Amino acid sequence: MNPEQLLPLVRKASRYCGNEFNVPAKEWQDVSLRYLLAFPDMYEIGMSHQGLQILYHIINGRSDLLAERVYAPDTDLEDLLRQTKTPLFSLESRHPLLDFDVLAFTLPYELCNTNILTILDLGGLPFYSRDRSEEHPLLLGGGPGAFHPEPVADFFDAILLGDGEEAIVEISDFLLAAKQAGWSRQQVLAGLAEIEGIYVPAFFAPQYGPGHAFEGIKPLRAGYEKVRRRVLPELSNDPAPAPLVPLNKIVHDRLGIEVARGCTRGCRFCQAGIVYRPVRERAPEQVLRLAKEGIRASGFEELALLSLSTGDYSCLSPLLVKLMDTFAQKRVSVSMPSMRVGTLTPEIMEQIKRVRKTGFTVAPEAGTDRLRQVLNKGITEEDLLATCGSAFSLGWKTIKFYFMFGLPTETQEDLDAIPELALKALRAGSGPGRRITVSAATFIPKPHTPFQWEPQLSVAEGFERIDFLKAKLRDNGVQLRWGDPRQSFLEGVFARGDRRLAALIVEAWQRGARFDAWNDHLRLDTWKEAAAALGVDLEHYLRRRDFHEPLPWDHLDCGVDQAFIRAEYAKAMEGVYTPDCRVHGCQKCGLCDFKTVFPRTCQGEPDWPAEEEGDGREEEGEAPHFHYRLDYSRLDRARFLSHLELLQVFFRAFNRVGLPLHYSKGFNPSPKVSFSPALPLGTESRAEYLLVDLRTEIKPQEWLSAINEQLPQGLCVQALGQAESKKIPAKVETCYTLYLPMPVAEEPLASFMAAAAFPVTVTRKKKERVIDGRPQVTELRLLDEKTVVLQMISEVSKAALKPLEIMRAVLELTEEELIQIRVVKEWFKAAC
Repeated sequence: MNPEQLLPLVRKASRYCGNEFNVPAKEWQDVSLRYLLAFPDMYEIGMSHQGLQILYHIINGRSDLLAERVYAPDTDLEDLLRQTKTPLFSLESRHPLLDFDVLAFTLPYELCNTNILTILDLGGLPFYSRDRSEEHPLLLGGGPGAFHPEPVADFFDAILLGDGEEAIVEISDFLLAAKQAGWSRQQVLAGLAEIEGIYVPAFFAPQYGPGHAFEGIKPLRAGYEKVRRRVLPELSNDPAPAPLVPLNKIVHDRLGIEVARGCTRGCRFCQAGIVYRPVRERAPEQVLRLAKEGIRASGFEELALLSLSTGDYSCLSPLLVKLMDTFAQKRVSVSMPSMRVGTLTPEIMEQIKRVRKTGFTVAPEAGTDRLRQVLNKGITEEDLLATCGSAFSLGWKTIKFYFMFGLPTETQEDLDAIPELALKALRAGSGPGRRITVSAATFIPKPHTPFQWEPQLSVAEGFERIDFLKAKLRDNGVQLRWGDPRQSFLEGVFARGDRRLAALIVEAWQRGARFDAWNDHLRLDTWKEAAAALGVDLEHYLRRRDFHEPLPWDHLDCGVDQAFIRAEYAKAMEGVYTPDCRVHGCQKCGLCDFKTVFPRTCQGEPDWPAEEEGDGREEEGEAPHFHYRLDYSRLDRARFLSHLELLQVFFRAFNRVGLPLHYSKGFNPSPKVSFSPALPLGTESRAEYLLVDLRTEIKPQEWLSAINEQLPQGLCVQALGQAESKKIPAKVETCYTLYLPMPVAEEPLASFMAAAAFPVTVTRKKKERVIDGRPQVTELRLLDEKTVVLQMISEVSKAALKPLEIMRAVLELTEEELIQIRVVKEWFKAAC
């Protein structure tokens, strides 16, 4: 079945539209190698992932390559695809997965493993690499999960460790040559193994001893005993391509700019701090240029400065002042999702709040200075309280604290200190409305960290800690949020698991496991039943590891010496601090060669470019009001946008084009735009309109063309002129054309029109209602045997039927017949 026919039946069809603004226009037949970039979680999560978008733009920047995307479908679409035997498809071109040369998965976190299988199964691919043939796409993996991939290694042909910007170019050039030469799959794998950073699981064999004890990984090819992580020496200064602009609300709905990669603060629990070394900062002049270009090309209302620790960025203060001066009048806020206590100076916080106060989060991780010293956090209680006091004094009302429990050397005193610290922080400020939100979760030992040998709490122990914190945190100004220990348990199993877990993932998936990172989907009992069926001891993976026993990731070299990691563990047990190598010199971790790989930080004062004319936006003031009306069509994939999503699409288009809108007053000003009544999801229209309140007069024809250039496929402004009325009519008559998949007779339509009443049963807010459909219809007739004309009266204040609800009742259609009907709104007019 055509995928377009299924989308009206799913919860959020815009996830699958694929017509986001700035999607590259590439023809399938014009390229030589086709990638499908897969993210094993829902669209809202995957579209927020910076790494996937970087690779998407690099690949599509070449004329001989194409990259499209697929995300894990929600369970409603999965069910529909199975019922209709429709293969999973790419967002952009709707091609099935089997049409692509390469299926490249991001491996973001451990609880996505079953979603990988969902994508493969719906795409018609066998799970295991060994079962796929020359006709199947090559399966690649990469991302954070690539550093401990053994539980999913048997599913993949090759996995990239480390930075992908240069590697994806080498991989593509090799695969193009291999495709042209007609190489076999085995030859391709052998060639990929020659590329730095590529791990081919088939060339390594796990070894097990008595009782299935893991005894190591045996290399099967001479000279390929270890795979060393790929390191990008410095962040690119090339112009950034226009960012993809989602049509719906995603988790991180903003323009993200990577100001730095890597962190050498040395928190001993943090895997990212190890596997993303060294620090590579982007020049502030480049950040400013990327921000200007990105906001201009996207229309986002927020700009996020991204890194593992943005507060450590060397030129943060001058950069923030410049960004705020540039964007404050454009109502673009600047956020920094990863700040550290001690780097949040009052001067920086003063800049952040100039547009609006974004979220304020600090991560003590532990309750006492002693335990923070074990973790190498390098912050004290005094630092924390001073930061909170500054935040409250500058107007923030809510501060989030992140803690872990079950940390190495943790005592009851450390647990007692968590609620005590939260209450002290609350008292650090004054005035009404102050709140502290405490988020606490189980510590999970991660590979390649100094704590990789430590045990993890059981589920019961995790809930005991939570119950303790609940009892202590009952103050009206403190709220506790906690991570589910059952999710932490499962994450811990896969974080340090081996290849025996591949069969467990398949078994649990077959029993219904999906989206385990989502609280409403996780079913730990399903995993326990699957483990019991296979004889797998899940708790075994959470035990303390001996320093001398082999680990399932020993053959994967993250670049940091094992001697350094062991020394850091010993220093942790002694409470000895390791300083940051950016400030205190090299700490001998073994990564840098000091030729191409070394810390790169910004030095000196930024050399800002001259101000661009029209860079800002004039203050609201007492500008006059000019009212205009835009008439537009909404066809094809645009019919899957909800009304709220449509508003966001137009607001961002107006931002990109610089339409001089009036804004409402208050803390969160919004543009003064009024839209015609919402359409049923899936309905197309040639007759939509909106009203805008502008600060200046405009030349309609020039702006019509400019706005259309900023709209995604399916939306088109047909007319723009001065509005005769400033209000949306409360009662309208609307004409629809309905294109049916089968011929129908005139009699049912005539009987409906002749009836005095026609009750229609519908569902509203999960409850059944009966609505009389006859008074709402002024005309219902056949245009031809497969085309119906329907005219309806609707009022804003009364319950209205949808065109398909009337057709289902009048023609007694099945659900399968109903979803094949194309509904087009042709015209409307105000009704008396």
